[in-house]
Amino acid sequence: MKAFKLFFVALAAGLVLLSTDVVMAQCAMCSATVESDAQNGGNETAGLNNGILYLLAMPYIAAAIGGYIWYKKYRRKENVELNMRNEKLHLN
Repeated sequence: MKAFKLFFVALAAGLVLLSTDVVMAQCAMCSATVESDAQNGGNETAGLNNGILYLLAMPYIAAAIGGYIWYKKYRRKENVELNMRNEKLHLN
């Protein structure tokens, strides 16, 4: 069963990697404006690239902040002693 799961995951990953296609993820108006501005020597392309990088970084920054807060809240304290009995626990 484990080999089947590994084969299935490898097959799915291979199909995803081999079936890539070039996509144009901008609207026609944005794409035309940026292309004409780049040909005329403008700097709107730098602003568009900075905006894309900003949108790309935000989820990672939010996850890092959440992880840091979680780590600070739930980390184990060093000088805390647990007073537990050495007996076995019988639940019946």
